[in-house]
Amino acid sequence: MKKELISELFKKFEDACYDLDGLECWSGRELMEIFNYSEWRAFSKLIERASKSCEGSGEEVSDHFVVYSKMVELGSGAQREIQDVALTRYACYLVAQNGDPLKPEIAFAQTYFAVQTRKQELIEKRLLDIARVNAREKLSKSENKLSGIIYERGVDNRSFALSF
Repeated sequence: MKKELISELFKKFEDACYDLDGLECWSGRELMEIFNYSEWRAFSKLIERASKSCEGSGEEVSDHFVVYSKMVELGSGAQREIQDVALTRYACYLVAQNGDPLKPEIAFAQTYFAVQTRKQELIEKRLLDIARVNAREKLSKSENKLSGIIYERGVDNRSFALSF
């Protein structure tokens, strides 16, 4: 996949994000266009599969897929109510995983989410490593302090070995 297309798709995806009460969300209708689906009927089936994946993973579907109605303007200037779905980042991930991998946009999204998942794993591992090193340093300082107190009380190497 060309670097320009990757940059364009990444920008489209991130630009489509909006804030819904402090939670980042995407409109299913906008995501449909980003993923190069031409009909809502086909894309809504994809959303249904993704919501079943969500349910199967033990997550609350309503936390990630929120159906709502909105008004859109028709070519004649009149307005019509249509159905849309607010999707969390996790829901977008599931939609991408259930999409048609032959579409370059879906293949990009699948790769994007796989890379993001791996980055998060590495960050979490690094944080655990830092916590472990900090705990070891704290333990080392405590042992040195304890050792100093023991020797101040007159316990030498020989009696220390005998007392335990």
